[in-house]
Amino acid sequence: MPTQIKNLGHCTIDSPLLKKYSQRDAAFVDDNIRVRLNAFIGKNPPKGGEYIDNFEAAGPREKIFFQPEKTKVAITSCGGLCPGINDVIRSLVMESYYGYGVQNIIGIPYGYNGLNPDYNYKPVSLSPDFVKSIHMQGGSILGSSRGGTKDMDGLVDTLEKLNVNILYTIGGDGTLRGAHEIAMIATKRGLRLAVVGIPKTIDNDISFIQRSFGFETAFSIAVEAIYAAHTEAEGAPNGIGLVKLMGRHSGFIAANAAIASSDVNFVLLPEVPFELEGPNGLYAHLEERLKRRGHAVICVAEGAGQEILQKDSEKKYDASGNLKLADIGIYLKEKIQEYFNKKGIEINLKYIDPSYMIRSAPAVPNDSIYCTLLGQNAVHAGMAGKTDLVIGQWSNIYTHVPIEVAISQRKRIDPHSRFYSSVLDATGQPSSMINE
Repeated sequence: MPTQIKNLGHCTIDSPLLKKYSQRDAAFVDDNIRVRLNAFIGKNPPKGGEYIDNFEAAGPREKIFFQPEKTKVAITSCGGLCPGINDVIRSLVMESYYGYGVQNIIGIPYGYNGLNPDYNYKPVSLSPDFVKSIHMQGGSILGSSRGGTKDMDGLVDTLEKLNVNILYTIGGDGTLRGAHEIAMIATKRGLRLAVVGIPKTIDNDISFIQRSFGFETAFSIAVEAIYAAHTEAEGAPNGIGLVKLMGRHSGFIAANAAIASSDVNFVLLPEVPFELEGPNGLYAHLEERLKRRGHAVICVAEGAGQEILQKDSEKKYDASGNLKLADIGIYLKEKIQEYFNKKGIEINLKYIDPSYMIRSAPAVPNDSIYCTLLGQNAVHAGMAGKTDLVIGQWSNIYTHVPIEVAISQRKRIDPHSRFYSSVLDATGQPSSMINE
């Protein structure tokens, strides 16, 4: 099956985009770059028995480890809320119960804190009837919380007392670190406890996983906020719509929402430093945009510009050990107004922060599909006795990723990538807003 593409002739004219993209190797694609048709590498193990730079495919196995009728399953959701948590919980219960015949399924309330006896939270019995409609609502029926990982041995003690065989942890980077520790302690104790993670982070920042659940819902709802900001900006002289979106260290929500809406003029991301003042700063480019078009829309990720805000402030951390961010949205709102006031230019700035509306929303249909399949594949892995892994997706194939690999680094946008070049194409903003 030949797949070579026909050309009308030899290309001899320099692309105008050569002037736009500073990193040619990342921005432009050579005709000799090909995409593999079959992502699988075969069934034969490598010499030495150790796989490197590829992942075990997820899915049901012909032989399983746990006897379903004797298996006890626990499910918990940790960290902040995110669209799709209930979809995952429902999928885990339905596949465990109907797929494998597991009858004993419990939910641990409020994340890892629910395993701490000091809080006296009682496990919730989860049945198909109990979870049948929960995917229609946002949030988590089990609740969620940060932290709870100071006494990891105590958490394993509780799991042992509850006679749990499989623990499904729904969460992001911090949750997976906790799951990894639980798995290691259980192995050291010789416990038959499988620990399987499901990647829940609205920021889409878990490494070696194509996307985390809830992410598509997040940027889909973010687009609605951008539409509102654009309408407000167009409806007033020198109108500016400023939207702050989630993204502590990775700006995937802001970047994807900007591409999807095509109404954003400036996207500010944690991965791309910028300056406010000077001839190549945000203020100058924003002023030029207003002179030229009469309105502008700015989309900023919550972790952007922290180097500007926190030069002199004391660092503070939340219960999960995450650095508490200064509010870039309010800061920009005040500073942009101040800049134009000093110049005697009247602006009409509208500020929108839809963060909690996004976090609490039910999943959009495509995210619901993803949540369901992640849950099903998690159960297949757990029943096969696999542990210390997170269910992922790579090249649209569901995978088993060792948790230690998934948390080894944070996934971020590469400012020199083809993807970021697409962001620049969608917004028209300069590739750099740093004064040389």
